[in-house]
Amino acid sequence: MDRLRTNYDMTVKACFLGYIVQAIVNNFLPLLFLTLQSTYDIPLAKVTLLITVNFGLQLCVDLLSTFFVDRIGYRSSMILALAFSSAGFLFLSFLPDLMPSPYTGILIAVLFYAIGGGLLEVLVSPIVEACPTDNKETAMSMLHSFYCWGHVGVVLISTLFFYLAGIENWRIMARLWAIVPCLDLILFLFVPIASLIEEGEKGLTFTELVKNKLFWLLFILMLCAGASEQAVSQWASTFVEMGLNLGKTLGDLVGPTMFAFFMGLSRLFYGKYGERIDLRKFISGSAVLCLLSYLMIAFSPIAGIGVAGCALCGFSVGILWPGIFSTASASMRKGGTMLFALLALAGDLGCSGGPTYVGLISSAFDNDLKIGIGCAVIFPIMILIGMQLLKRSEP
Repeated sequence: MDRLRTNYDMTVKACFLGYIVQAIVNNFLPLLFLTLQSTYDIPLAKVTLLITVNFGLQLCVDLLSTFFVDRIGYRSSMILALAFSSAGFLFLSFLPDLMPSPYTGILIAVLFYAIGGGLLEVLVSPIVEACPTDNKETAMSMLHSFYCWGHVGVVLISTLFFYLAGIENWRIMARLWAIVPCLDLILFLFVPIASLIEEGEKGLTFTELVKNKLFWLLFILMLCAGASEQAVSQWASTFVEMGLNLGKTLGDLVGPTMFAFFMGLSRLFYGKYGERIDLRKFISGSAVLCLLSYLMIAFSPIAGIGVAGCALCGFSVGILWPGIFSTASASMRKGGTMLFALLALAGDLGCSGGPTYVGLISSAFDNDLKIGIGCAVIFPIMILIGMQLLKRSEP
């Protein structure tokens, strides 16, 4: 146990598991949409609203966390995050059957694990950044790859369970997923956690950050990173369904899973070979690939090329989120928790705004999704411009 308390490798591994928990939080419930609709006679519009509630509450937690995380400490905050996440999955397994309104029971469960998910997003990256590792950029990229592997794992393991045990036993699967944050919580009771700010120094305050032009440049870069990722990710199932002539159910499984796999592959690649690669050049190169993938999706007359564009997009956006986190930490060394929380907020705003932007443009052109994706090239273009401005703004 004493060795565990001084082993920062275990801290990093606990953070890897934390991002798997985040993947469960965001990707398990959508697999149950149709089941919840038929079991409890809930309109599909109300069921899908739960996703908005989940991400909306995570946005609020991103912002609110800036005012209490440093006060109670990373360890206490992580324990709270994992406890809320586990409770949410447990509540999902029995509250809908106990409460007069099943939808209220589901909503309570979502509220709990959304709070946990929002805190995880704010906490995990700075904890890894603070660890005394040799190459923080590769560690950060490897960390974020575990969200992708978690996404793929949640879909494949849950789908296999439903196939073998029957979809009617989804409550058991929810309880099994609740074990994962419990295990991580136990780890975080003991692993060492370093400070992001050196002893004797203070992190920048909210006021100091928002008055800093460099912060706003990083904020916009992060917003565009989230938008670049989700502008295609949210529509991946549609392209795969049409391009490979799959049914809707298979399209919903294969599309997002393919996107997450290639995104994780990109992060794994940089995590393994990043010591030999200039991070900022890799981000800029990835933005160019992202731009190319959008053009493939938007203008190719061959459906299969559009599917390849979705896969390329997944690979191209992989480094953007963790890479900009690492770039921000190196550029604003006294940013502290406040910087990471506000950048997480920017990323989430991009994740929600990107698909909305594509949807609005598509609607204006007779629901032509390709035109919407084509117009989304503004996001990787802004990243390219932002990286050049970042280069000029620093000594």
